[in-house]
Amino acid sequence: MWDAFKKGFLVHLQLEKSLSPNTIDAYGLDLEKLIQFMQLRGIKAGPEGISHKDLQEYIKWIAELGMSERSQARIISGIKAFYRYCAQEEITKNDPTELLSAPKLKKTLPDTLTFEEIELLIAQIDQSKQEGGRNKALLETLYSCGLRVSEVINLRRSHLYLDIGFIRVIGKGDKERLIPVGTDAIKYIQIYLQLIRVHFPEKKGCEDILFLNRRGGKLSRVMVFYIIKDLALKANIQKSISPHTFRHSFATHLVEGGADLRAVQEMLGHESITTTEIYTHLDRNFLRDTLNRFHPGFKPHKTT
Repeated sequence: MWDAFKKGFLVHLQLEKSLSPNTIDAYGLDLEKLIQFMQLRGIKAGPEGISHKDLQEYIKWIAELGMSERSQARIISGIKAFYRYCAQEEITKNDPTELLSAPKLKKTLPDTLTFEEIELLIAQIDQSKQEGGRNKALLETLYSCGLRVSEVINLRRSHLYLDIGFIRVIGKGDKERLIPVGTDAIKYIQIYLQLIRVHFPEKKGCEDILFLNRRGGKLSRVMVFYIIKDLALKANIQKSISPHTFRHSFATHLVEGGADLRAVQEMLGHESITTTEIYTHLDRNFLRDTLNRFHPGFKPHKTT
């Protein structure tokens, strides 16, 4: 019974919402968990027959399974999206998710690297090796453009406009954006292209991919994690570091330097400005200094 509803929902996400395959798969798995729960409880109703109480029991069930609050919130978001689709397609008249609340998430901010720490980390790269020149270009690009790890490994040579200082990036939901790229990143991309990549083999289908592994295939996300973890160890940086640390540092350094939040949002490819705001964990001294400089109520009064 549910297979047709699930299939229709996933097609809707693909065609009308233009979500990425990974996101669509996650929604499908979340809906599958709900179906599984109903089977375990002997509930044979379709979407119309599910009540708010059933869903509350379901949320209690997944919490008891040991799922994190973040996973619970994502599952609830998926169920809400499914019932929005059901209402749109007139599969259901009532929305049992209307009063369904997700657990409040604590906003945890990842570690940020200072500019000096980023330079120190990149300085650990052994450029006498072929992959060293590739890694230097990759990390300079990651920090210069604030890319997601999936975006940097999928960068294409045909998407580089280095003569005018831009790259074209395919982000979440296959949305494209043009991002300015720094002079250091341009320099090391060009060195990599001219002196290193020409010696890499090219697997079929990877001819246009910028960063290749030694076998000529596309770099994996795991490989980029490994490269960064290894360099952090050599640099004796004790923070918890991942490719996302570069993206977070990029945004933080921009905002601390006075960049407009909307411009940062555009470069990061965030749909909502509220997503960008989590990158603005500015320390209190910086905030105080900003207010002292720009807010009339904070400026010292002259005594006569």
